[in-house]
Amino acid sequence: MWGNIAISFLLAFIVSFMATPYSIKIAEKIGAIDIPKDDRRMRKKSIPKLGGLAVIAGFAISLIYLISVMNIEGSINLFDENSYFKKLIGVGLGVIIITITGVIDDTKTLKPLQKLFGQVLAAMVAVAFGIQIDSADIPFITNVELANEISMIVTVIWIVGITNAINLIDGLDGLSSGIALISCVSLLIIFALNDSPMVAILMITSLIGALVGFLPFNFSPAKTFIGDTGSNFLGYILSIVSILGVAKTYTAVVIALPMLVLGLPIFDVVWAIIRRIVKGKSIKAIFKADKGHLHHRLLARGFSQKQAVLVMYAMSAALGLFAIILLESGIWKALSFLLMVIAALFLGYRNFLTEKSEKGEKYECGVCKYIYNPKTGNEKAGIPPGTDFEDLPDDWVCPVCGESKDVFEIHK
Repeated sequence: MWGNIAISFLLAFIVSFMATPYSIKIAEKIGAIDIPKDDRRMRKKSIPKLGGLAVIAGFAISLIYLISVMNIEGSINLFDENSYFKKLIGVGLGVIIITITGVIDDTKTLKPLQKLFGQVLAAMVAVAFGIQIDSADIPFITNVELANEISMIVTVIWIVGITNAINLIDGLDGLSSGIALISCVSLLIIFALNDSPMVAILMITSLIGALVGFLPFNFSPAKTFIGDTGSNFLGYILSIVSILGVAKTYTAVVIALPMLVLGLPIFDVVWAIIRRIVKGKSIKAIFKADKGHLHHRLLARGFSQKQAVLVMYAMSAALGLFAIILLESGIWKALSFLLMVIAALFLGYRNFLTEKSEKGEKYECGVCKYIYNPKTGNEKAGIPPGTDFEDLPDDWVCPVCGESKDVFEIHK
């Protein structure tokens, strides 16, 4: 198994890493460029946003190669009662739909309902080819079988929900791709411990390799964004692989594990729906973008872009470790770990506030390395000497590269 995992990872990594520069060129040719148009954008410069194609290429080539080789040598059976060949065809068709929808959105900008239609269609294709949440063993209630119609509805809601959760959390350099990577690693460990189907393990490993190959171009300061093409693809595959990975053991704990691993984006999207309905007082308000996501709140608290991303990485990793400990060691050890994480976050936040309260600190731009010195200010922009970084106007930008305050960090 581990040899297949290693080959799957390396092949996906190489393809994704080599394809990303080409995705940048394609984005520039077809106009898939993220142009800042409102105050929700964290960047002030235009950035290509078709990196998702490189991730998809790495994932697809690696998975197809490994599945084909293993099927030829007889180490995997795609045509048994599990019908994995049929399911993989459904996944492939769904990925094509998601990719077409994403590319059109990245170049022409689709309306929210148009994007939702593409997501639902891709989910329905996967369900039609046999990918379904069909039963669960719940404590005190033996083997609850879902009626076929209910199973299909629940599965479509799960796939569309996770797809949107990853898509909506894609607001900072490296955020959605990094959180997806952490979630993938957590799921891979869970699948290995749970003796999950080899198909699910290969899918998750291929996705890990593709993301590792893409992240060097996407982490702050980003050279390219993953775009709606990539973020929708990540959510789509994560939702499906979490279904396939627990297919052998439908116990209450195992079913809960993917939800815990993906807890951060799930919480963010659920809270966004509630917040928008309450604020807009209508269902239509769900589709109106706002600045209430978790990463926006961290930035409002004074975190830089890179700090906010790392904080959310840590939160996602903590949820993944919690799920792994829950599976391997039980609820009490998992709760003990969670309490320690909460204590560490509290102490870390206190130290952050103490550091931010220090006056006279120099700040460095994460893009061009310009250093803002409070002693000299920025007189060309009307900022007099003696003005601390925290006291700069919200619309102040780096005098060299034009980026906003959010990309600055304390100069060491």
